[in-house]
Amino acid sequence: MRELLQYEYSRTLKQIADFLEVSAANVNPNITGLALNSHQVTQGDLFVALQGTHTHGITFLEEAIKSGAIAILTDHSGYEYLIKSPHSATPCLGTRDVRGALGPLASWFYGTPSHNLRLYGITGTNGKTTVSYLLEHIWRENRRDTGLMGTVEVKVGADRYPSSRTTLEAPELQALLATYSERHIQNVVMEVSSHSLALHRVDGSRFATVAFTNLTQDHLDFHGDMDSYFKAKKRLFTLSFAENAIINIDNEWGHRLYQEASIPALDLSLTNRKASWHLVEQFPFSSYGMQLTVRGPNGVLLDVRTPLVGEYNIANAIMAIALAVDSGIDPLAAAAALSNAQGAPGRLERVEHPDGVSVLVDYAHSPDAVERVISAVKSNTSGRIIGILGCGGDRDSSKRPLMGKALAEGCDIAIFTSDNPRSESAAEIIEQMQPSRFGNVEVEIDRRKAIERGLSIALKGDVLLILGKGHESGQEIKGVVHPFNDRDVAQELIGKNK
Repeated sequence: MRELLQYEYSRTLKQIADFLEVSAANVNPNITGLALNSHQVTQGDLFVALQGTHTHGITFLEEAIKSGAIAILTDHSGYEYLIKSPHSATPCLGTRDVRGALGPLASWFYGTPSHNLRLYGITGTNGKTTVSYLLEHIWRENRRDTGLMGTVEVKVGADRYPSSRTTLEAPELQALLATYSERHIQNVVMEVSSHSLALHRVDGSRFATVAFTNLTQDHLDFHGDMDSYFKAKKRLFTLSFAENAIINIDNEWGHRLYQEASIPALDLSLTNRKASWHLVEQFPFSSYGMQLTVRGPNGVLLDVRTPLVGEYNIANAIMAIALAVDSGIDPLAAAAALSNAQGAPGRLERVEHPDGVSVLVDYAHSPDAVERVISAVKSNTSGRIIGILGCGGDRDSSKRPLMGKALAEGCDIAIFTSDNPRSESAAEIIEQMQPSRFGNVEVEIDRRKAIERGLSIALKGDVLLILGKGHESGQEIKGVVHPFNDRDVAQELIGKNK
């Protein structure tokens, strides 16, 4: 994201050493950027080398030096590697916890940009992306310049860039926040992942308000258990990051967070009418979408109409309104803006079908998300539900049978297929989804053929759900990312069968 910066940032190596409170090097060059990834190094950078999941960043020293790195920040292991390398004379700063130091360092290097913004952070297993897009939509409808950072893309005003991960690494993140500050884009919403909190990527960022949507099983390959997953999320709800919060308490973890958060919080609920923001009445679904009555603090009562469907999108819509009101938008204007909100790409995104079949693409990739999506469409269709789903490789394997169960039990016909198998066998992943347990399950490993099969059996009035990848534009198999977008593939196959 540094390429978006308008101005040059420069600190001497001694200034950086003083900030980190570590010993300075013998020379004092001007540092013009920070880079954690050797592929992103440019001339004049401080290359930050830390221990990764599989290897230490210092092993990419040669590439970093060739690309223009003029100094190194690393730990003891990195220093030992450096002094034995041909680049032992390269100026080096050392600290025990490089990752813990990097967020605050990057923020300081780029002028603490989050302090100049109205920055909103949203965390939770599901709903982060949709709430972010809805909040950004409300801001835009009310003529505010906006920024968005998340799973699908990065938006800087009207400009859009593909996203590499849900929450950027600290140097990229702070450079992007500096870009917003430079361009006087005051209203910025960011998805904050549990990984980014556990790995200190967002340290050094200051949020106006932070929000919690829910917590359900996911990422246990990284966190180990649900309590550790929760504690990673909980870090965001401290004075280190924000002074205010809005928390959905309908999930047991949200209720716990509301009790334990160390900053003032408003609660949000679809069932508890004592919550600060709550659902008063939900009218029957129509071809338009949903109509709701919502109550907020200080006697606010709102009629909300939105094209979105599904109970979980009721919570998402209320959360977006609550955050918009928190940012200074008039409550009536916030509610009115949702009347033409389309949500996020790859979230119950419709693919046009000429024969009356509802084809929907969704990112659902956890057991709870699969259940929620199926529940959302069940209440709005009289036809069959045909579901297509795979599970990602090299990720939490314990959720695979739960996802398979959710699809098979929720759909009239379920098709198990590949997702991003990565280094694993797609066939073995599908076997772990346990298709043999259910009588309504078909298996088609090839995802394109699975979508083709779903389209071939879908009749007028049916719903075809293509789940798991949503907005993604590639499928990773054995280290190679092949171009693949569920929406595009479905459109192409529908066109061929016209």
